[in-house]
Amino acid sequence: MIKKFIHQFASPKTYMFQVNRAYPYIFYFSVIIYSLSVFWGLFLTPEDFVQGNSYRIIYLHVPASFISQSLYLAMAIASAVYLIWKVKLSVYLVRSIAPIGAITTFIALISGSIWGIPTWGTWWVWDARIVSTLILFIMYLGLISLHDSFNNFEKADKFLSILVIVGSVNIPIIKMSVEWWSTLHQPASITLSEKPAIDLVMLYPLFGSIIGFAGIVTCLVILSSKFQIFRREKNKSWVNDYV
Repeated sequence: MIKKFIHQFASPKTYMFQVNRAYPYIFYFSVIIYSLSVFWGLFLTPEDFVQGNSYRIIYLHVPASFISQSLYLAMAIASAVYLIWKVKLSVYLVRSIAPIGAITTFIALISGSIWGIPTWGTWWVWDARIVSTLILFIMYLGLISLHDSFNNFEKADKFLSILVIVGSVNIPIIKMSVEWWSTLHQPASITLSEKPAIDLVMLYPLFGSIIGFAGIVTCLVILSSKFQIFRREKNKSWVNDYV
């Protein structure tokens, strides 16, 4: 029953039809939300007592960090779906997400380095959180290179999916690195079990920036996935309807 449901609603043709309908709404909503949230965070929130104005980079750094890890988890889930139920669209999405994940991880690393200059006095330290995030960036690039090195798509898809799932062990390491090791990186300001460590006037635009950034990244994934589908399904007759 689950297999039938997945195959019914996860065909490339159905996916293309649905994302083409949803894309404009996601794009405009996300751009508006993110723009308003960043404006609120940069110009309307008060200066931080300890970090001064340098903390305002959280409206780029935190969304990029959160989404970079979320994208990898999405890849791991899609990889499992492909290996278990052989849904082609799943592995198309894995390959589509990888470059977007690399970009968001790179943004997280660069924005974190910029934040580190006034906070730590240096742009880089071999901190557990930073190193594990750097590993995530390298993993994204490695997965892309691995998949593109194969001439046989079926073998490439299988190896890619297996390695994505194996590499997912790095995500809890990134998350728990500040708890497991002594690091310069501050603990999470927002958790499910405790009251937020950030003032609400700063927290609201942060939530908005995460939602808006996630929507923008979703649009990039949609564009990337359409490219992959056209590349892999170019010999199918239905593709001509979308070209």
